[in-house]
Amino acid sequence: MKSTSTLWLLLVVVVCTTQSGCLRRRMTIRTNPPGAVAFVDDQRIGVTPVSTSFTYYGTRKIQLFKDGFEPLTVKQQFSVPWYEYPPLDFVVENLWPREIRDERVVDFEMIPQQIVPNDELLGRAETLRSNAQAGHVTPLWTPPTGQPLPSTQSPPPSGSPETNSVRRP
Repeated sequence: MKSTSTLWLLLVVVVCTTQSGCLRRRMTIRTNPPGAVAFVDDQRIGVTPVSTSFTYYGTRKIQLFKDGFEPLTVKQQFSVPWYEYPPLDFVVENLWPREIRDERVVDFEMIPQQIVPNDELLGRAETLRSNAQAGHVTPLWTPPTGQPLPSTQSPPPSGSPETNSVRRP
């Protein structure tokens, strides 16, 4: 009787070790239009559509670059599936008899780059130059119409004589 239970235990151990499961994680990045160079967490992975394997879930920084289109940077969240929580993760990754594939597909719409006419570009440059010569700081961002502009006065550098005195308008 004792040898039968030992034999069954040995059989269970052999089956569990030879039929162990496997978990494959893969993300696919697609863009419209295709052909953008894709980076994930500052590592180049290829030209879209492109797939790569990953080990950990969480937030990933995805960057896309394509000539004629605006660069795109996105923080993409990959949530943890139910079978990756302890103690289920041990069973799925070591004892589950089949392979599990976790395929994540993310799609992005690339925005065409806007071409600014030369006259408008030269006008902006002249405005920046005249503001800089007058000592004004020009904001890089302009709020939508109807909202006030942020203050254009910058504080004096630390250690300058103006730091402890009254500011000039």
